[in-house]
Amino acid sequence: MTDDRQAAKETGQGGGANTRRVYVKTYGCQMNVYDSDRMSDALAPEGYALTEAPEEADLIILNTCHIREKAAEKVYSELGRLRVMKKQRESEGRALMVGVAGCVAQAEGEEIARRAPVVDMVFGPQSYHRLPELVRRASTGAKVVETEFDVEEKFAHLATPSRKAVRARGVTAFLTVQEGCDKFCTFCVVPYTRGAEVSRPVSQIVAEAERLAEAGVREVTLLGQNVNAWHGAGEDGREWGLGELLFRLARADGIERLRYTTSHPRDMDDALIAAHRDLDMLMPYLHLPVQTGSDRILKAMNRRHTRDDYFRLIDRIRAARADIAMSGDFIVGFPGETDADFADTMDLVERVGYASAFSFKYSPRPGTPGATMDAQVEEAVKSERLAALQDLLQRQQRAFNASLTGRTFDVLFEKPGRHEGQLAGRSPWLQPVQVDAPENLIGKLATVEIVDVGTNSLFGRLINGQDRKGSNVNVAIPA
Repeated sequence: MTDDRQAAKETGQGGGANTRRVYVKTYGCQMNVYDSDRMSDALAPEGYALTEAPEEADLIILNTCHIREKAAEKVYSELGRLRVMKKQRESEGRALMVGVAGCVAQAEGEEIARRAPVVDMVFGPQSYHRLPELVRRASTGAKVVETEFDVEEKFAHLATPSRKAVRARGVTAFLTVQEGCDKFCTFCVVPYTRGAEVSRPVSQIVAEAERLAEAGVREVTLLGQNVNAWHGAGEDGREWGLGELLFRLARADGIERLRYTTSHPRDMDDALIAAHRDLDMLMPYLHLPVQTGSDRILKAMNRRHTRDDYFRLIDRIRAARADIAMSGDFIVGFPGETDADFADTMDLVERVGYASAFSFKYSPRPGTPGATMDAQVEEAVKSERLAALQDLLQRQQRAFNASLTGRTFDVLFEKPGRHEGQLAGRSPWLQPVQVDAPENLIGKLATVEIVDVGTNSLFGRLINGQDRKGSNVNVAIPA
């Protein structure tokens, strides 16, 4: 059997009469994107093919996120629409199974099952490797609620996608190396929905990276709730941290770019900073959330570092890699935040200078210490502060993008662009780059000069007729 025919069998693709289809709607973070792929991988041997059209699906899974306010309400709203769809299916004599996965499922499993009869399965992030079993149980009419923690088993039994499935996802891929959180920031629900910090073994990580590379992946982003808290027994018998792991993955044939996210300032050790200095394939972009610039609010958040600690860390990182671009997360309106505290945040942003950032109004998450704190900030004040912060961050992002005009660097081309004859890729600093280029450059690095900057994208031109490795490409180079 050929590789493609075997892959079609493994992914449930190929148009057979018995093929069933699964639609996965993903909310939230990159970890959820990765988990959604793992769910479709787990279901492929059961004859399920992935579809992008919910009306075609025999199984619909909502992979939920619990970080932001009203997350559960959004899920129930979507379930209301699915209830109508399921009722229509039943009137036509066709079945539709509905599952709720992810962090909302973990936090509110029994409540979801009680409030939404349309749901057949509720399962948390630690149960994805058991998904075929859960589907079989639900197909008998049982209401399935699986929200037990068993992270090590999940890592050991993750489904292995076929090469065809990996190729269909593109030339970049996420790879989870760490899950859970031991930091217990007072605003955050993650320790309660993802569990304690657990690191995936080196052998599993390397094996998955090599499989991805063999299937055509050229850029891998390592994922974790606190990815730089990863540690494990190294191949040399020593205890490794994320820095040592990155050096090991840099030796994997076919991988040309490495990234990682999301980091905690307290876990940036010397080896990881050295990796930024010494590994050219580790991209010069670092997402390092600080959340606030106020020492008083940092303490209330249980971040266990100060603003000066953060400044010193930024200085060390930039000394190691001068062209690194910083990204961050910010919360405004945390309980007790005063105008002076917010001014400290604005000052920190001014001093650091961010290439990109995510910023939010504080929203109380049930079960977290922050939800019961006194001095909750009025919504109008939160909105005013968020608008001011976002204006500053957007100005910094525009300035960083503009500074790349006329610069020359390698772009990894990922897919066709928005216009005919155009390809879309990513810069080392993660911005989308649009270039007139032939399709045979997809999956390759080529040198590009930036000629214009848009609101969210860079626009460039190939500066020669070759990819970075010297292979000729069929393209007319503008004068």
